[in-house]
Amino acid sequence: MFLVKTWRSTAFGLYGYLNFTKAGYLEHSKKFNAEDMQAPIEGKNCVVTGANAGIGYATAEGLASRGANVYMVCRNKERGEAALSKIQEKTGNKNVYLEVCDISSISDIKAFASRFSSKDAPVHVLVNNAGVLENNRVTTPEGYELNFAVNALGTYTTTELMVPLLEKAAPDARVITVSSGGMYTAPLTKDLQFSNGTFNGVEQYARNKRLQVALTEKWAETYKEKGISFYAMHPGWAETPGVATSLPSFSKSMSGKLRTSEEGADTIIWLALQPKEKLVSGAFYFDRAEAPKHLLFAATKGSHSLIDSIVDDLRSMAGLSK
Repeated sequence: MFLVKTWRSTAFGLYGYLNFTKAGYLEHSKKFNAEDMQAPIEGKNCVVTGANAGIGYATAEGLASRGANVYMVCRNKERGEAALSKIQEKTGNKNVYLEVCDISSISDIKAFASRFSSKDAPVHVLVNNAGVLENNRVTTPEGYELNFAVNALGTYTTTELMVPLLEKAAPDARVITVSSGGMYTAPLTKDLQFSNGTFNGVEQYARNKRLQVALTEKWAETYKEKGISFYAMHPGWAETPGVATSLPSFSKSMSGKLRTSEEGADTIIWLALQPKEKLVSGAFYFDRAEAPKHLLFAATKGSHSLIDSIVDDLRSMAGLSK
């Protein structure tokens, strides 16, 4: 097991350094088609979680600049309002709105979903961007480990509760979940809250991000007849406030080599704009192309067989009926 974990970390580090940095983005962008980013999205309703900073902010701004109606889901009202004003001013789009919701809280998500459902508006694009990497074990008031509560349980609950509104936008509805290359280092596990062994925030984050990729596969299969498509993506290694706070030594050692938030958000916006015929529901994307979900010899592929029982656990924790 030690050798497998060591190989995963080594392979991820090498693969990441070659691809996930700013240099990787600049190399991959040589193949980008500028016309892909000019597809119409005016008037479509886009919900972006964790939208007041970093990649979420860049995503909200990018969608607003193209004329979408953008709903920014933020935990902090003041920071959310400041980000909203900045986007409205910069893009000239007044159809940008703030929804205050803490994605680590099931009760908060349910209240938000209830409020939002009362608008009876179709949701064309849901971007699950809210995420956290907390290095210490922190338990939420509802009793869940914080990384898991936001990255996994919160993402799952938000998506499931948005399905009826996504159906209203069918066949064009899509869900884009912002995962991380860190998921390459972790197989899927039933130990959702890292109850076994010494807690490691970075490893828990990687496990959560692996779960997001497996959930995307499961959602694509579950809702394929509903006209909703699901995509997971990796933004690369971007210089964001979250990275600086959670991984200070990494951020410092990679200074000047990390992507901007806009470069990290590029593939999210690309996925929101493309005709669905060009995309594969359930797939994992990186730099505007489908990417592998597993590294060679990393022994993570077979772990996805656990997803059905994990979904049962998530549904129970979220208090959602079958």
